[in-house]
Amino acid sequence: MTAPDAEPAPSPPGLSDRDRALLALERRSWAGPGAKERAIREELGISPVRYFQLLNALIEDERALREDPVTVNRLRRLRAARRERR
Repeated sequence: MTAPDAEPAPSPPGLSDRDRALLALERRSWAGPGAKERAIREELGISPVRYFQLLNALIEDERALREDPVTVNRLRRLRAARRERR
């Protein structure tokens, strides 16, 4: 039991705007080759290589899973399938 005037434990902070932008970009469908890479550079201002590094780390974050379970679980399945093929 906690003291009546004790503050509750802080919850972990949510995702950053950049993390939300990564997930939003990943949810979209792409018209053709190069469209996604172009959007990564134009909208996020980072290279596609850096995008995929950040995205790979992000899908391990439980906050991302809570924020967008469909996208995160899809990305986790795709990554697992790629690993199995190696």
